[in-house]
Amino acid sequence: MKMKGDTRTADLLAWAPPEVVQTFAPDQVRAASLRAQVSRAVAAALRDCDTPRDEIAAAMGAYLGEPVPKTALDGYASEAREDHTISVLRLMALVHATGDVRLLQMLAEPFHHMVVDARHQEAIEEIIDLDRRDEVAEYLDGLERRIEARRRRRRGGHR
Repeated sequence: MKMKGDTRTADLLAWAPPEVVQTFAPDQVRAASLRAQVSRAVAAALRDCDTPRDEIAAAMGAYLGEPVPKTALDGYASEAREDHTISVLRLMALVHATGDVRLLQMLAEPFHHMVVDARHQEAIEEIIDLDRRDEVAEYLDGLERRIEARRRRRRGGHR
């Protein structure tokens, strides 16, 4: 039990498992159009990042090998700038600069996919293999029942 004033004992009840899939809260990106939704997501990613926009723009430029002005980021984050939607390449650079994979998840969700950390790949593949094994076992059980039913009918028909 944690005593009053104890700063070294962890509170086990306060622990929460890490998010497997990182997403924006629906109210953060809710918008009337897909273009506005992307702008809101860019704005949220920039707002949630501790790095100033000019440094994010510089990191994006270094990643892409071309200059990315801070004003471009401001435009991407503005719903009012309908003529200034972020390209896929610059979105990749923004993910690189901010580390915010929620932007990738936002792209995957409409296609019923998710962005998961690569360290979970083997566990996911194992679950897929276990599901497939169960499907094959169920198929083989049904096949065995059909074979046995045919054998019983043949034996019964010869009597």
